[in-house]
Amino acid sequence: MGTFNVGSRRIDWILAGQQVILEGAATRLAAALQNALVLEELHSSRERLQKECDLQKSALKKSHDELELEVARRTAEIQKLQERLQAENIQLKEDLAGAHTYGGIIGESPSLKAVISRIGLVAPTNANVLILGESGTGKELIAREIHRESTRKDRSLVKVNCATIPKELYESEFFGHVKGAFTVAVSDRMGRFEAADGGTLFLDEVGEIPPSLQGKLLRVLQEGEFERVGEGRTRKVDVRIIAATNKNLMEEIKNGRFREDLYYRLNVFPVEVTPLRDRKEDIPLLVTHFIEVFSRRLNRPVPRLTEANLMDMKAHDWPGNVRELQNIIERALILSPHGRLHFDLPRVNSGAPLPGQSLSDAASSPTTPILTEADIAVLQKQNMLAALIRSDWKIYGKDGAAQLLGIKPTTLIERMRRLKIKRPG
Repeated sequence: MGTFNVGSRRIDWILAGQQVILEGAATRLAAALQNALVLEELHSSRERLQKECDLQKSALKKSHDELELEVARRTAEIQKLQERLQAENIQLKEDLAGAHTYGGIIGESPSLKAVISRIGLVAPTNANVLILGESGTGKELIAREIHRESTRKDRSLVKVNCATIPKELYESEFFGHVKGAFTVAVSDRMGRFEAADGGTLFLDEVGEIPPSLQGKLLRVLQEGEFERVGEGRTRKVDVRIIAATNKNLMEEIKNGRFREDLYYRLNVFPVEVTPLRDRKEDIPLLVTHFIEVFSRRLNRPVPRLTEANLMDMKAHDWPGNVRELQNIIERALILSPHGRLHFDLPRVNSGAPLPGQSLSDAASSPTTPILTEADIAVLQKQNMLAALIRSDWKIYGKDGAAQLLGIKPTTLIERMRRLKIKRPG
C-alpha cells in the first residue's frame, strides 16, 4: 500500500510518547487509505455493473421493439389473409350460385368454335381481354374459361358487377377502405383488386363505371398501384383484367361517357360472343343439356324432347339469348312435373299484329320479316305439329288439334296428308 516516514538528523529528536502518537496516526492513515481504495473499487464496480445493466436494458428494449414490429407485421399479414379469405368465400358463393348458368361452353356452330379458338390463344398470356356481346350470351362463362386455362388458375377469379354498385361506393369496392374512412367504415376492408392479387379480376358491365372513377381504374391498369379510401399508403397488385360489356363503347366514348385511353387499355384482345339467334344450330345441344341439368335439380326423370319442341325453339328469336333459353326450360320443367313439355315461348317479331294493331299496320312495320313460300310451308308444318303434340294427336273435339288451330278437323286431316304428317310409332 505504501509507507509513512518521519525522520530527523538528531538522534534524540523524538520522545517515547511522540513515537506512540505517530505510530497510531500511521495506523489510522493506513486504514483510511485502505478504505479509500476499497470505496474506489466499489465505485468502479458499480459503474461497470451500471454500464452492463444499461446495455442489457438497451438490448432488451431493442428486442422488445423488434418483437412488437414482428407482431404488428404478422397481425397485418393475418388480417390481410382473413380479408382475402372473406373475399374468396364471397366469390365462391357467387360461383356456386352461378354454377351451370350456361352449362359450360356448349355448341358446335362456327361462331362458337371461333370464340373457343380465341380463348385458347389469349388464356396462357397476361393480356387484358374485353368480351363483347349482348346480355345473356355467356360473357361470364367465357371469362371463367379464360381464367381456368391461364397460368393464374390457382389464384382467385374475382367478379365485380359494375352495374350493381352504388356510385358512392365504387372506390371502396374496387380499392378497399380503412376504418373511419367514412360513416359506415367500422373496420378495415380489402377491395376487389387486393382480393384478386396474383389472379384475375372480372369487370362485368364495365361500361357502367362512372367517369369519375375511370381515371383511378386506368392508373391501376398502368402502374399496378392504388390507395385504400382514407389511407395514404400506396399498395401494389398484380392483377389480370377481363372486362365485359353489352354496350358499344366507341359510342360511349363519342358521348363522353367512357375514357378512350381506358378503352384501349382494356381492349388488348377482344372476344365477341355471337347472339343465340345467329347460331341456332347450337340450340338442340343447349336444350338437351339444360333439360338434364334442371331435371337433376328438381329430382325428376329427364323428359323426352320432341322434334316439335326443337322446331319451336329454333323458330324463336331469343332476344334474351342463352339466359332466356335457360329460364324457359326451367319454367317448362316446373310446370310439367309428369306430362309432356310445353315451352311458353313469347312471340317476338313474328309478324302477327299486336293487340290494337291492324294487319296493315303490322305489314307496314319495318321489323316485320318477309317470308318465302317455303318459309311459310315450314312454319305451317311446325305449327301443325306443335298443335298435334300438345293435343296428344287428338284431332276432333274440345282441346283437339283442329280446335287449337281454329280449322275444321277435315281441313286438318287434308293438310296432314298433303304435308305428309303422321303420328310417330
